[in-house]
Amino acid sequence: MSNFVVSARKYRPIRFDSVVGQQHVSQTLKNAIQSDHLAQAFLFCGPRGVGKTTCARILAKVLNCESPTSDTEPCDECPSCKAFNKNTSLNIHELDAASNNSVEHIRSLIEQVRFAPQSGQYKIYIIDEVHMLSQAAFNAFLKTLEEPPSYAIFILATTEKHKIIPTILSRCQIFDFNRIQVPDMVSHLQKICIEEGIEAEEEALNIIAQKADGALRDSLSIFDRIVSFSGKKIIYQDVIENLNILDYDYFFKVVDAIVSEDSANLLALFDNILRKGFDGDIFMNGLALHFRNLLVCQDERTIPLLEVSGNIKERYAQQSKLVPSSIILSALSIINDCDVNYKMAYNKRLHVELALIRMAHIQRAIHAQTLIATAPNTEKKNADNQQTVVLQEEKAPYTPKTSTEPVKTVEKTYTPTPVEKKDTTPIPTEETPPPKDENESAAEKAFTKSKFAKKKGGLLSKLVSEVEDEDSVEETPAIPFTVENMQNLWNKHIDSLESPSTKSLFKAAILNVDTEKEQLHITVTGSRGQDAIDRSNELKQEIKLKFKKPNLEFVFHIEAPSEEEIAKNKKPQKPHTDKQKYIHFLQMNPALKEFQKRFGLFPPKDKK
Repeated sequence: MSNFVVSARKYRPIRFDSVVGQQHVSQTLKNAIQSDHLAQAFLFCGPRGVGKTTCARILAKVLNCESPTSDTEPCDECPSCKAFNKNTSLNIHELDAASNNSVEHIRSLIEQVRFAPQSGQYKIYIIDEVHMLSQAAFNAFLKTLEEPPSYAIFILATTEKHKIIPTILSRCQIFDFNRIQVPDMVSHLQKICIEEGIEAEEEALNIIAQKADGALRDSLSIFDRIVSFSGKKIIYQDVIENLNILDYDYFFKVVDAIVSEDSANLLALFDNILRKGFDGDIFMNGLALHFRNLLVCQDERTIPLLEVSGNIKERYAQQSKLVPSSIILSALSIINDCDVNYKMAYNKRLHVELALIRMAHIQRAIHAQTLIATAPNTEKKNADNQQTVVLQEEKAPYTPKTSTEPVKTVEKTYTPTPVEKKDTTPIPTEETPPPKDENESAAEKAFTKSKFAKKKGGLLSKLVSEVEDEDSVEETPAIPFTVENMQNLWNKHIDSLESPSTKSLFKAAILNVDTEKEQLHITVTGSRGQDAIDRSNELKQEIKLKFKKPNLEFVFHIEAPSEEEIAKNKKPQKPHTDKQKYIHFLQMNPALKEFQKRFGLFPPKDKK
């Protein structure tokens, strides 16, 4: 077997300048070394494969380098750098907290910190996956981390900062590592291809970078896998086949079929995708990302958010001009609903096919909604135009100068009224509305308009019929706001009640009106009457409508019951003690006193 070294180890950065996508961290560490403002403990946190441990090793190497360069980089020539490259340095200790997370391991580490370095200036302790330490191990590590010796520096690395206790976080200088951007990852892969003598298409490397999801180490692992499959030439088709990724062409064809409302082609494309072994949810998520990219391309300010190669970016820009934003947003909503309910669907293929068919009919749905939204305004406008024409004809017939034919609108639309009434008002037909009468009341206008609209039919008739009752109620004259009228309305409500107890509460109420403040004063005896009347919302609404007082205020007054009522309602107490029972029976039968005297009995006493 050959001594093959994976790219993640072979091309691991050994200088700050070669770290990919973490310039803010490397530059800060360089400045701290140059100004001699080094912290005693560092915490490197971020997602996997972004260079946390790599930066920790480079920092440890630079700190013990005997002759660092002018830009604060290791020289790679001194004994310390050579020992570090061979993993034989005695001043750099690495601890994997995932497997060494107990108190004993931390105590052993603390014992090592007590000894100064034999050669070099610092002893550096790199603890990887520090969030895996136990609570007791964290507590044992606190004092040493807060006040370590001057020669000891701790570098902690973790992917889950939220699991570290706050007392540890407060003792560290924290550096947040970013995900590696796709362009930076593609540029790094191209450099490796040049070093290895491999020909690679930019689109293929872009797919590898996207699949890595911000982790450079993952992208190098995928790169080695693709090289093993394709050899010295990496093409786009080999990458999508090996990584089981849907081609961009499928999504471009799907969107074209949606715009052209070709449901049959959509179903055929989806069937082809299923035959290639892709699940429906993977296809829908990819289609959602495609629509997102189209939406991004419609504005020049958001085009940099598109993480694709140059050729694919041009195709996105061309298709985004053909797809309106309304279709994109509606399609994204349909895809979201499909994705949410996908796991619960029994027939998953039919579930996705229905979503595709709905997307193919988006334009028709938008057009229908537009017609419905504009229909009431259009009908009202036509009706107003017809009324204007009728009024003009009543005043004076108008004939254009260029025309020799008389106006026939009135003759076709209206017929004269019967001779008995001697009225020249035209009779409305189904095509034209009745003429406008200034002396007509509002209720009559609403009745005439609703009658005409119902004959005509359509959406306008529905809208008119809905407000017909409201118009008639509004035009009803108000009843004078007096005690007599209020008492009559109150008695009618009492007759409609079924519960005798509720009727008695309403009958006992005393009414009084205040016309100036628009208040109805209700005097009741006890809180039961107030609660029963206050819960009668129908009665309140009826009073407000009858008297035309929408802001009428109901004021309750509670009177204390009289002594006669209290005595009437007071329940007699039952005797409990012997003396109470004796008095009770004595009141019922006075002869008991004679019986007591004859036999010399003593009256009972209360027990203390």
